[in-house]
Amino acid sequence: MNPELAIDLFKSTVLFALYIVSPFLGTMLVVGLIASLFQSVTSIQENTLTFAPKLVAMAGASVLLAPWLLRSLTEFAISMFQRMPSLAH
Repeated sequence: MNPELAIDLFKSTVLFALYIVSPFLGTMLVVGLIASLFQSVTSIQENTLTFAPKLVAMAGASVLLAPWLLRSLTEFAISMFQRMPSLAH
């Protein structure tokens, strides 16, 4: 395997990982911002007040994004398997 091919493979894998993780990170960012805003407005400093909504939002995002996630991961795996013969040279 030549270095250009290895770099291309690594780049596509990292970009795909960012593509997969970004909806979850965005959801956590929005929920964390809302919880933080609520805490600052009400002066309630409770750790579970930020953890519980994030946990519920993560579960909801996982359920809603499961079909897209499964389809994307399947397509990526198939494309990697199709590229394997070119890696042997």
